[in-house]
Amino acid sequence: MAIRVWISLFLCVYALLGSLSYASESEEKEYVVTLDHSNFSDFVGKHKFIVVEFYAPWCGHCKKLAPEYEKAAQILSQNDPPVILAKVDANEEQNKILASEFDIKGFPTIKILRYGGSVIQDYKGPREADGIISYLKKQSGPASAEIKSADDVIDVNKIIIVGVFPEFSGEKYENFTALAERLRSDYEFAHTLDAKLLPRGDSSVSGPVVRLFKPFDELFVDFQDFDVDTLAKLVEAASIPTVTLFNKDPNNHPFVIKFFNSPNAKAMLFVNFNSDLIDTFKSKYHEVAEQYKGNDISFLIGDVEASQGAFQYFGLKEDQVPLIIIQTNDGEKYLKPNVEPDHIASWVKDFKDGKAKPFKKSEPIPEVNSEPVKVVVADTLQDMVFNSAKNVLLEFYAPWCGHCKQLAPILDEVAVSFESDADVMIAKIDATANDIPQGTFDVQGYPTLYFKTASGKISQYEGDRTKEDIIDFIHKNRDKAADQGSRKEEL
Repeated sequence: MAIRVWISLFLCVYALLGSLSYASESEEKEYVVTLDHSNFSDFVGKHKFIVVEFYAPWCGHCKKLAPEYEKAAQILSQNDPPVILAKVDANEEQNKILASEFDIKGFPTIKILRYGGSVIQDYKGPREADGIISYLKKQSGPASAEIKSADDVIDVNKIIIVGVFPEFSGEKYENFTALAERLRSDYEFAHTLDAKLLPRGDSSVSGPVVRLFKPFDELFVDFQDFDVDTLAKLVEAASIPTVTLFNKDPNNHPFVIKFFNSPNAKAMLFVNFNSDLIDTFKSKYHEVAEQYKGNDISFLIGDVEASQGAFQYFGLKEDQVPLIIIQTNDGEKYLKPNVEPDHIASWVKDFKDGKAKPFKKSEPIPEVNSEPVKVVVADTLQDMVFNSAKNVLLEFYAPWCGHCKQLAPILDEVAVSFESDADVMIAKIDATANDIPQGTFDVQGYPTLYFKTASGKISQYEGDRTKEDIIDFIHKNRDKAADQGSRKEEL
């Protein structure tokens, strides 16, 4: 889930999905097919290629996508052959088994289903109508396009993988085709008999060879190992820049997504790209990235102006710039604010050697905390919850969450009912502004309620969200003051 949050915050440009007006014909007929648990398998099984959106009616991004998706469906229905777009209400109770089957973690999620649903791929294209149409036309056609003449231009501003062969047959050509089918949702593929038609007319290339073109680092890489699994790994490794660039250029966004999808620890340097020292920062940072390449750490450099989503997510401040932050796979973060170019290498080494201290995102500790529902922040979570000798009901909420706003007055009433009970505390923490200990709390949505007994037992509250039910739960699960003991749980 964290990966999705990172990407949505970084790539806010993808959320700018405007609504369009339509002609009366498209308003009368829906071109997006509605599927559910009762007809999904039969319908999908009849089609070689189908696109399915899993959505929730309450989801704002789904509502923004809907008119774009419908417009794309209308136009693609006239394609030869037609491209079918469908949707499933994954919030509907009876459809949740479908959402689980397709590993739906957030909304909207779009899947491409091939060959009757036997091959499932993530949709990784744009979310506006023209982009959806262009992307799906390519996805529904051949996995690799033949380059026949100089008029078949290759766009070297993005990654494209070209197979050069003496003839379009044989095991190596078939393996290349299999690779293209496997990775077509991530990359563009082409094949040719004439190496002179490649960018820069490289006549020295003789097939069979696979050449990966990219707009960074060494600009192209050649592969001659035609084992499909090996080729896939080589392509994946070669398609990640030594240093991923994040700014407002949308051409860089696919590489940012790959950066965050990487299993490596993620080092991010945030600098003002208008600074006089930007070239020095880029040079020094690239040297460090080269040093640790292949060593379980990926590197990104971001322009402060384009990185406000990251600053919000990590709890960073602009007066800390230039700064470098590293996040590990277990959620630990390490921060070096106001870093100088010559100090980057030594600080990254300290991180690798285990000498850097973790950084925790936390709201300021409230100066006054006198309301019935107590405010907890990351810096007080240990003392107020884990180390307290109280029974604590803790709400994880988001300020924009409608359900949280509905629950707020109910929790106030619960807290008031326990005001004279020194052994019970009702508390809340803004889970969007404070780091939450991973492995202790599983916060997948808002609001989420957890109860910690005075003796340290932690459980999630999953009952009805009424005053009476919550109070009854606390009474049944609390530790009595006389029975408590002194155990405190450290995290």
